Amino acid sequence: MSLGVVSQYSIVHARARAFSSTLLGPEVWERLYAAKDYAAVIGILRGTLYGAHLAPVEEAALSPRRAVYQLKGRLAQVFSAIIRLAPRHAQPLLAQLYRQFEVDNLKAALRGLMIGDSWDHVRYFLFPLGKDTLLPIEALVRAGSMAAAVDLLRKTSYYPTLAHAMERYTAEQSLFPLEVALDLDYWRQLWRGINQLKGRDRDWALRLAGRLIDMSNLMWALRYRVYHKLSAEEIIDYTLPFGYRLADEDVRAIAAGADMAAIVAHVYPGIARVGSYFDQPEQGLAQLEVRLQQDLAQECRAAFIGYPFHIGIPLAYLLLGQMEIHDLTVLIEAKAMQIPVESFQQHLVIGRPLP
Repeated sequence: MSLGVVSQYSIVHARARAFSSTLLGPEVWERLYAAKDYAAVIGILRGTLYGAHLAPVEEAALSPRRAVYQLKGRLAQVFSAIIRLAPRHAQPLLAQLYRQFEVDNLKAALRGLMIGDSWDHVRYFLFPLGKDTLLPIEALVRAGSMAAAVDLLRKTSYYPTLAHAMERYTAEQSLFPLEVALDLDYWRQLWRGINQLKGRDRDWALRLAGRLIDMSNLMWALRYRVYHKLSAEEIIDYTLPFGYRLADEDVRAIAAGADMAAIVAHVYPGIARVGSYFDQPEQGLAQLEVRLQQDLAQECRAAFIGYPFHIGIPLAYLLLGQMEIHDLTVLIEAKAMQIPVESFQQHLVIGRPLP
């Protein structure tokens, strides 16, 4: 690795380490669990670095949904900073990871359009990308028809994907083919970005972003079979034929009706009692997904140990930041609905209560 790249990585490494030190610690999470209600949770978060993002909104307007939107603003800020500081060869993969929020925003806008939702209702379900996106999200929600919305995207990279999927949308009047097309295209590009890297960068990108791809692909295959009862051909069509540890033959085996627990245990030998997630798979799949996210979080923490000049450190921090926002979203919504900790803690990834 050249001295120039080492120098660049030293900058982003230092910033990522600094950011990682601001992730909420166990003592803050304990206070959040103990908070008597949603207002108390917001009071605690105002005393953290999230406070600067909550401050611009008046207390009366800070609904749970708006609060989560504001918290996401910090993650957006961090993503932009990390991408900007990363070595040039590492930026495309980090930018593609960030692009997942744009894809999610696009899907949310299309859902809002389909059900006739208002922009004011949709906007705070989005991720606050600000100037980091050129998508006409508000115009999409107000487009009037799906065909008109897709046409608004003609000058973007999303247009070919959506235009190709419109035939099935028109026939079925379901967003499913549009959303699946967007998701598959996104993950294909992320996989391409991983394989454009070399050496330690590629190794760490596989260990982290590759695990993310595996998790998404596995959960798709399982849910298509358990929840949607799709045919083997449909499951194969709606999943990815590549991955880090999850091979194409594993997905095809799930699609063909093989023992799901045995396949998961083979791909993730470190996860204990895999079979328990499939005793009642309708409920167990959500718990399995959290367990896979915890496996990814553990690997993210390992990136900070040892030789530092690789993409793993910024990538790990960004993934941990996403997990923290996920957990805060679960906690805020639960506290707003007065759900006890013991009922929602199983859905937390990195912010679980201490034993």
